[in-house]
Amino acid sequence: MVVRGPLRAFLEAVSFLFGPEKNPSPHTGGRLVPVGGQGEKAKAELAIPMATAETEEDLLLKSFLAEVSEVERDNEVIRILSCFKLNPFEHLKLPFDSSMDDVKKQYRKLSLLVHPDKCRHPQAKEAFAALAKAQQLLLDPQEREYLLNQINAAKEELRMQRTKQLKKDSASKTKALVDEGKYVQQYEKSEEFQQQLKMKVREILTQQEWRRRKMQRRISEEEGRLKKEEEETKEMWKRKREHEEQWEETRDQRVSSWRDFMKTGKKGKKGEIRPPKLKTEDPNKSYVQRPVKRG
Repeated sequence: MVVRGPLRAFLEAVSFLFGPEKNPSPHTGGRLVPVGGQGEKAKAELAIPMATAETEEDLLLKSFLAEVSEVERDNEVIRILSCFKLNPFEHLKLPFDSSMDDVKKQYRKLSLLVHPDKCRHPQAKEAFAALAKAQQLLLDPQEREYLLNQINAAKEELRMQRTKQLKKDSASKTKALVDEGKYVQQYEKSEEFQQQLKMKVREILTQQEWRRRKMQRRISEEEGRLKKEEEETKEMWKRKREHEEQWEETRDQRVSSWRDFMKTGKKGKKGEIRPPKLKTEDPNKSYVQRPVKRG
């Protein structure tokens, strides 16, 4: 066998340092013993290339691990940003029965992967914020209770569907009755049921969010209508107040005009054109007599 590279140099150095004795001493047990005082020098010369080779390999390994770590970080950012927005359990990759301690541990683990200071992905900051929000929701008692209620509703719906299917499948129905619930528990732990539960929770959360948005829109519209009515009412009272103020300001002028009118009476001004007097219809006559000018 032809030996090349560092291994060959190592063997040559060993041959130089250690030579087989013709008559091995019983005290050494036939082991190779250093010959002369050249052993320390040869060891030092051998250590230099080996240390250099190890350093280069370590650098290559560190570089490779860094690349793998960077790819893993980028993939985690993409996963967080592309997962279902309304379920914080999916953001943190946690099962629905996770405790609050599980939430905290998982958040610390994932946040280190996508932290903007350690991850070069351009959307690392958004992913980090999404994880922080998911943890906040799952640690909030009210929000957590709401999510668990939706999850339980999804489970009940799937159980009802499963019961209908078992009625059609006599073998599964018999097995479920014999095992006294163990068959159902085993099925609910299966990957199939967990995937169905995940999709059903998405469906229910989507419906609830849509209803919430519709209600919010109606509330906003109602608030807008009430605000408009309030502004119109304010404007009406403002105009009324301005009219009253103007009426009070012109009171003296009106009184003076009325007094002037009462002094002059019904006498018209000289040269004033007056309309003709109207004659009422006489019921005893079939026509209205008009004055005739005589010349």
